[in-house]
Amino acid sequence: MLYAHAISGSKEAARFLAPQNLSKAPKLAASILKTKLRTYLQFNESRPGFGGFLPWMTTGELQLSAAWDWVNRVPALDNGELIWAVYACISALEQSGDQSPENISKGWQEWLDYFKTTAASVLYRGDGHVRAVASINDQFLPLTDPKQGYQCEGTNYLDDPYEGELFTRFLNAFGGLHQRDRDALWQAKRAKLRSVEYRVGGVGPITVEQGYWFSSHELWKVLELPYYDVDLAKQEALSQRRESKNLQLSGDQGAWPLRICQQLYGPQDGRDHVPGPPSRLTRLFVGLAWWRSMVTAKKMQNPYGSTESSRVDGELVSALVTWDSKITTVVALLGGVGDLVRPKMKKDGIYDDFIFITKREYSRVFKDLKGEGIALCLPNEVVPDAGLKDFTLCSA
Repeated sequence: MLYAHAISGSKEAARFLAPQNLSKAPKLAASILKTKLRTYLQFNESRPGFGGFLPWMTTGELQLSAAWDWVNRVPALDNGELIWAVYACISALEQSGDQSPENISKGWQEWLDYFKTTAASVLYRGDGHVRAVASINDQFLPLTDPKQGYQCEGTNYLDDPYEGELFTRFLNAFGGLHQRDRDALWQAKRAKLRSVEYRVGGVGPITVEQGYWFSSHELWKVLELPYYDVDLAKQEALSQRRESKNLQLSGDQGAWPLRICQQLYGPQDGRDHVPGPPSRLTRLFVGLAWWRSMVTAKKMQNPYGSTESSRVDGELVSALVTWDSKITTVVALLGGVGDLVRPKMKKDGIYDDFIFITKREYSRVFKDLKGEGIALCLPNEVVPDAGLKDFTLCSA
């Protein structure tokens, strides 16, 4: 997604990708995409059983190989995220004219077109069920080999209304499924799209979509596809940000997930619950205010940028750096890639169906949004200084 923005000429993306020379960012992004495409094609050639999809990988090798615990296994969720990011890059390349000698956009489109022919075979179980993880008989055999086969690992299906929905969208749009199977995809997911009311400490009721953990990762789908073209989806997302009001309440930190999450757990020793990408997408200044309230705490900046998380009492941090925690912030600040994928969706004839399905599924569940008059709150507390020492040369 970052590369798509860089190719499209975003100065903000250029500052992240090529801070010393912003003008080089589009060519640098295209060069990286060229290398990635070559690497992905090599992987598919050496392990055709994956059908072009990627497992979790080992690093530090000249050629990709599946991590030890992902041999003959492939996830749908992560590949759904990858597919639409590539889709955004293709759209950006096409809109920029793609004057590269290698015609990178054509190469990536061919890669994507191959996925369209393998997606159902590898990751669709039938009757609307998407395999969360597919077990592969033999990663070295092509899909057409009589000995090749794919099974659903365990009893888990990818039927969530969160980031896993990205792969469902791809199957629905490009998987070559019969209409009855396309309808079944959404019927299989409906039980998990739920409306709940948030009420804590005198705040509420606020109608929100029930989360799983309420991790920002769950809303990855709105970074990649234009869900907010549907007013109801955007209004519901704003409602989810209103429940951040709880962060101002004393004595109830960590208790609110008991009421609005599928996964039930008790108070969490004051974890720093900070509104994630949707806050920054819907109201930039509010999201940035909450982000700043986190990174100004002790040890929350390090030589690689922001630290993963802090306890609200300031006594501990999670001294960890992950790409997920960083790139979601950057891409949200860039506005996601909905504006980039929309023209290509219209060109490919899938946009109207996307809007129709989004309206249909959301309107079934969210009929009366409560709490729309409650303003998005700004932080009025800071993480206290509990004596932690900042990382060297990285004081706030």
